[in-house]
Amino acid sequence: MKNDRDIIGRRALLRGATLGGSALILSGCDALNESDMFRSALRTAETLNQVAHRSLMDRAALAPEFPASDISPVFKTNGSLTGTSAEYLAHVGNKFADWTLRIDGMVANPMDVSLETLRAMPSRTQITRHDCVEGWSAIAKWQGTPLRLLLQQAGLSARAKYIVFHCADSYGAQPYYESIDLIDAFHPQTILAWGMNGDMLPVKYGAPVRLRVERQLGYKQAKYVMRIEATDDLTKFHGGKGGYWEDVGDYEWYAGI
Repeated sequence: MKNDRDIIGRRALLRGATLGGSALILSGCDALNESDMFRSALRTAETLNQVAHRSLMDRAALAPEFPASDISPVFKTNGSLTGTSAEYLAHVGNKFADWTLRIDGMVANPMDVSLETLRAMPSRTQITRHDCVEGWSAIAKWQGTPLRLLLQQAGLSARAKYIVFHCADSYGAQPYYESIDLIDAFHPQTILAWGMNGDMLPVKYGAPVRLRVERQLGYKQAKYVMRIEATDDLTKFHGGKGGYWEDVGDYEWYAGI
């Protein structure tokens, strides 16, 4: 059995490989960034990183979990501090009493699930470390509904390959969104968290629900999730790269650690 030190060491190595491609984009010259050959090479490197990560670690391997004594006294707020859509702000005003999560796309039974229903479903509680691409980490206790249960209830199509999370916040004119593949979607630690540190999830941390996909970096943990869409093709969404930060070129789609 691998010990935590071995797993963390491998995660650090893989994180360096993951961020390496982004660093090249951010620090490279414009001529390189505009080169189709250069961008193709970076996409190949990202694919190799994903393959290497999945090869080194069991697909069902759990991210390290911690005792309650390790919960961080301060957990920085990453990304937006609130959803910005008129619909979301109205839900904040009535404390999410009428909020529902839409699950659709390539499913047999599209659903609208209330927060009350989510909380009544079997849940998972996990104390895990959030690793931000900006260099900070923090540990918190998350409670939420396993994503796989919702996908199973909705009747996920055998043709689906990705799960897209549509969010209530935006950056400029573009709504925030993220996506993961089915390996991460069905991982036991991938949950829609509605609780944090024993309380209901606060707005600044993504209320009423946020994604926790514990084997990926922090920018994949989408906040203010309003809709979950199953698809076989990410190119039809916004910039076509599978997420806001991926579309603008700052970070790669696969952020495994």
